[in-house]
Amino acid sequence: MDSDPHDGPVAVEIADLHKAFGTKQAVNGLNLRVPVGTFFGVVGPNGAGKSTTLKMSTGLLRPDSGSVTVDGVDVWSDTRLVKERIGVVPEDLKLFERLTGRELLEYVGLLRRLDRSEARRRAGELLCVLGLDEAAGRLVIDYSAGMRKKIALGAAVLHRPRVLFLDEPFESVDPLSVRVIRSMLEQLVAGGATVVFSSHVMEVVERLCDHVAVVHAGQVVAGGPTTELCAGRRLEDVFADAVGVSPEAVNLDWLSTDVAAS
Repeated sequence: MDSDPHDGPVAVEIADLHKAFGTKQAVNGLNLRVPVGTFFGVVGPNGAGKSTTLKMSTGLLRPDSGSVTVDGVDVWSDTRLVKERIGVVPEDLKLFERLTGRELLEYVGLLRRLDRSEARRRAGELLCVLGLDEAAGRLVIDYSAGMRKKIALGAAVLHRPRVLFLDEPFESVDPLSVRVIRSMLEQLVAGGATVVFSSHVMEVVERLCDHVAVVHAGQVVAGGPTTELCAGRRLEDVFADAVGVSPEAVNLDWLSTDVAAS
């Protein structure tokens, strides 16, 4: 099913996407439409195909069949042009670890064809906003998991992408930094860009995203504007219904045994 039947400009359109790894069908005929200028959440259980779909949507993994169009460009017909227009923070981060945080951002700016002085200015501002200014001179290999996530986000937004893809962007990030990152992303969307955001944290998706798609077994099983999809319910409950999970399925009597009596 499509994630949103509403008409309007589309930032990302995925049609009948398939990807298998051996006998495992990771993505199985997935269809998805992401409207321009939205903060779009993608949720699903582990192994649902979310990360695989994002990789195929950003030129990191070639699909077996189907198509992905980003900002009006077919990803696999002109991958280079698509990569110029997008930013990506994948789940499995690959960074230039032998550069300092400042060097990494400035280098990415130059790769993105920014003027050197502009790349330096934006890098400095991002380091400050992300709370990495004191670590700017340290090698990225010495960064914590949360710091690596933040420097990767800085690199992804440095060139002000038209579409930003994020796979679990808040994982390992402290609560104060989460607030800062949320503000950054909201500012990006307010400027007309589109954010596609995959996460397991339902509360964050429900609070941030104006559109949501639920992915299960390699397909979109529910989706649309968040307010319409939830219709007064919690996203967690909508998600559970869509993937067929019942909370009553957990029944381990020994967990409730009085510890003092054992």
